[in-house]
Amino acid sequence: MTAPAATPTSLVLVRHGESVGNVAATRAERAGALVVDVETRDADTPLSDRGRAQARALGLRLAALPPDEQPEVIWCSPYLRTLETARIALETAGLDLPVRVDERLRDRELGILDRLTWRGVQDRYPEEAERRRHLGKMYHRPPGGESWADVALRLRAALGDLAPRDEGRRVLVVVHDAVVMLLRYALEELTEDELMTVVRERSVRNASLTRLDRADGAWRLVHFDDVEHLAELDAPVTEHEGTGDTGG
Repeated sequence: MTAPAATPTSLVLVRHGESVGNVAATRAERAGALVVDVETRDADTPLSDRGRAQARALGLRLAALPPDEQPEVIWCSPYLRTLETARIALETAGLDLPVRVDERLRDRELGILDRLTWRGVQDRYPEEAERRRHLGKMYHRPPGGESWADVALRLRAALGDLAPRDEGRRVLVVVHDAVVMLLRYALEELTEDELMTVVRERSVRNASLTRLDRADGAWRLVHFDDVEHLAELDAPVTEHEGTGDTGG
């Protein structure tokens, strides 16, 4: 008989608070611009003022949880916007938790399409726009970048390393829009069509909560993209799809 997998009991997936890059990307899309006006590299893009308010609201939500529901450890992308979200939330909640930073939890890399809006991609790399239409979101890999399938592969590897260390624990995972979606894909064993149905319905809102619990050998979705904690505290609710193929 195969032994049960060593794994956490609960994963709460959090998209980081609104970033300066999110704001710039949305502004560029609305203006019909070709390029997103962001000076920092993606890994160094900080939270906006609204993003910091969202992180504080997240911390208050964590502080209000009963002790048997509060996270016991954090897994975090190494990008500045996720690290800031985790730090502000922990400080606000008064929680002193171990934070495991893993580069495999980073956002999707867009390669030559980085910082381009969809109009920019069509204008500068029309052949890539056509390849994207043909291959679809899951399997299109821009030169120098990653497909969604590539991200899923590294997330599966990260889960395989991180999960045994935190067997039986409640874990808060602070990551990015596409990463939340692809963690659901991996953990719930979704098909490509099932994942893309979720993606078409909506993006993951900033500082939202998506919870999965482990029971009877399988992960079960408890709630998805929950922003009730933001509304309760009059914190801004923001939805940014990012650039190109969702980033952020």
